[in-house]
Amino acid sequence: LPFRWFAYNDTEGPEPAIQQACRALNLAGNGKRLGVEGLTMRVLEGQLLQRYAPGAVVEHAEEALMPLRLHKTPDEIAAMRRAIAATEQALEETAAEVRPGMTERQVSVMLLKALQAAGGGEDAFAPIVVSGPVSAEPHGTISDRVIGKGDLLLFDFGTRVDGYCSDLTRTFAVGAPDPKLAHVYEVVLAANEAAIRAARPGVPAQDVDRAARAVISEAGYGEYFLHRTGHGLGIDIHEPPYIREGNPQRLEPGMVFTIEPGIYLPGLGGVRIEDDVLVTEDGVEVLTSFPKALRILGE
Repeated sequence: LPFRWFAYNDTEGPEPAIQQACRALNLAGNGKRLGVEGLTMRVLEGQLLQRYAPGAVVEHAEEALMPLRLHKTPDEIAAMRRAIAATEQALEETAAEVRPGMTERQVSVMLLKALQAAGGGEDAFAPIVVSGPVSAEPHGTISDRVIGKGDLLLFDFGTRVDGYCSDLTRTFAVGAPDPKLAHVYEVVLAANEAAIRAARPGVPAQDVDRAARAVISEAGYGEYFLHRTGHGLGIDIHEPPYIREGNPQRLEPGMVFTIEPGIYLPGLGGVRIEDDVLVTEDGVEVLTSFPKALRILGE
């Protein structure tokens, strides 16, 4: 479809461009409808639309837009493969350099430099590099915490290549971990693999979540699995299909999403293992290939 651009500069700001767009679309007047992505539109645009398109109704358009993005084309999948390759190369190079006594921030700086050198673009989201008890926070933030022997070290990060995201999580041990955490790691790995086996065309998204959750619950850690099993991946880091309980949406070829079960033990540590998968005609292809066996760093 043809596009028409309405540009603006720093001197005039976005207001004239939005005014021009409203006129070009003839939006002013009662009953005119404008669909937007509710999680993307800012208050600024909303206020300017009220000014230059009085009477128009702004509506959420996710139901119309998201199906257009659910099924990735070969070119989109190729871009995601390149993003994943850069992500995995950066993680391998960084993991090889990790030693006890480094801080989370030092490791994150190494990671991001390696990611750029590997061909990554802008960050897909703010990276997570957390260790020890902080790894028990699913969305912990990087700090100057010193990584000690026996700590778990969790990486969750991604990049964009040609506009498409990667998303990878791996958990390592820096020196020999607590036996309980080593056991938890094996449970999470089993949950990750069970969910991958469950995913195929025609399966409801919630069944993939249930497959992961059943493994973790059977091992006695159900209350420590604090989030959904996965989310769609593409232009946005989080988009449909959402791999969670209560989502009956059936998987179809061309969908790409994460599988990332986790167990988080307060005061001790957390484990998450995340892969990116593509639904094929008869199953799924795991796009990520970084090894998943528990790896000891710093020896």
